[in-house]
Amino acid sequence: MTEENYTYILECADGTLYCGWTNHLQERVAAHNAGKGARYTKSRRPVVLKYYETFSTKQEAMRREWAVKQLSRKEKLELIEAFTQRMRTS
Repeated sequence: MTEENYTYILECADGTLYCGWTNHLQERVAAHNAGKGARYTKSRRPVVLKYYETFSTKQEAMRREWAVKQLSRKEKLELIEAFTQRMRTS
């Protein structure tokens, strides 16, 4: 059984966006909300998972995280909107 790896975007309580990667998505979001995730999200709780992509390798997820972090806020919001629309129709 292969482990899945995720690139994800969280929306923080102050409206900012945080991008990261993990191989345990729900546990990572819970860690962010418990103040045990990234330093950035610790003071911006609660956070809400808004977007994620699945990859077969850690390297792919990390590469995508870097690429997403290079996007503008507007482009990240567009990713989130497209993801939300896909999830609604699935």
